[in-house]
This record gives sequence, C-alpha cells and structure tokens, in this order.
Amino acid sequence: MKRLSALLFVMSFLLPGEAQVKIHAHNDYAKKNPLFDALQVNAYSIEADIFLVRGELLVAHTMKETKKKKTLSSLYINPIIQLFKKYNGAISPDSTYKTSLLIDIKTNGKEVLHELVRFFEPLRSYFDRSVNPLAVQLIISGGRGPITEWKDYPSYIFFDARPFEEYDSEAKGKIAMVSDNYYKYLSRTNAGDVAKLTEVVKKAHEWNKPVRFWGSPDTEATWKLLNACGADIINTDLPAACRAFFK
Repeated sequence: MKRLSALLFVMSFLLPGEAQVKIHAHNDYAKKNPLFDALQVNAYSIEADIFLVRGELLVAHTMKETKKKKTLSSLYINPIIQLFKKYNGAISPDSTYKTSLLIDIKTNGKEVLHELVRFFEPLRSYFDRSVNPLAVQLIISGGRGPITEWKDYPSYIFFDARPFEEYDSEAKGKIAMVSDNYYKYLSRTNAGDVAKLTEVVKKAHEWNKPVRFWGSPDTEATWKLLNACGADIINTDLPAACRAFFK
C-alpha cells in the first residue's frame, strides 16, 4: 500500500499536457451508437468481438448473443466506407485523425482469420495504410492463430500481442499493441504491486509498441493510475467520460 500511495502522490504531476491520451473503446458494439460514439471522442482503437456463423461475421460478446442483423459489415465496415467517401479519404472531418478497428475473434481463430483476409482484400483503400495513410488499421485479438504464421498474413493485418509471449523480429513487425489483463497485477481496489504494471509497460516500450490493460475498473482513479504507470492506451467502456477526464 505504501508503494501505491507514493505513486498516487506522484501522479498529479504526470497527467498529460498537450498530447491527447489514447482511448480504446472496449466492446464498442454494445453502445447506443456503435462506431460513431467512439469516433466522436477520437478513440485510438475501437473493439468489435466477432463470430463466424454460417459464413457471416457476426458481432457479439457471446455466441448466444449473436443476431443476423448485427454483422461486422452493418455495424462497422459499411459505415466506415461511407465516412471515407464523405470526407474524401478520411474517417472524419479532422484529416489528421486515424483510428484502428480491433477485431476480437472469439472462436475458431485461424478459420476466421482466413475469412477476414478474404473479406478485407477488396477494401484495402479503407483498411490498408500503405494504400491510404488515413486508413483504419486492422488489429486482430482473441483467436490470433499461431504466432509463427503472423508473417504470412497480408501487410495490413496486425495483431494484439501479450507481454509474456515470445516473438521473433518478423512477428514483432506485425504487432500493433501489447495488451494484458489488469487483474493479473492489481485488484479492484487498485491494491497490489504497481511496479508489475510498469514492468509490462517497459517491456512493450522496449519493443516500441503501445500498451493497454483490459478489464480494469472504469473509474477516474484507475484511468489516472494507468496513465501514470505509462500505459499508452486507456481501455474503457466509457470513452466519452474518459476523454472528458483527460481534457
């Protein structure tokens, strides 16, 4: 607790100044206005959990919650394409703003990955930054397939890494961010060894990758703590409140 108290004392001096804190819109599809609410706060990354059901990529947290009308296309891909057309190759009126779509594959990772490649190949002008620098970056989480095969996927497919996994140089080139479970290090009351959080941050930064902790309490105290520990991306179900807090 002494270590935590000391860190909390220091944190007031470590809040960001001009640099905008990166926000990950967790389970964005569960919000009233999927995609658009996240874009309003310039979310760094937007999360969609998916299942492949009879050839359709459906968005839901569990298989029981899947619905035919809630497809990856209807909730995300089609609106993203419409926005790019509206804003002449950008996803918003702010031509400096870029975001990522983090696709969390819930089951059958390798099969779904192959389907995603087939699905996105004709859409590279919207999802490949080598074609369009403002394109939405695709990040695969959850069922990510064998790490040794990441290099075999197209250049516009990136992955959500883990700090405890081993990566060679080719695999590291496919990493977009490093993520881990907050509760491996701290409890719901933020009690625990804060130094372990900073160790994860240090490792990710040695790889030159941003880091986020999922599952953390959605409170101002925790957002402040993570920011002070050096977490580049704040994982939240409350993106608007989180953005307002860091303004």
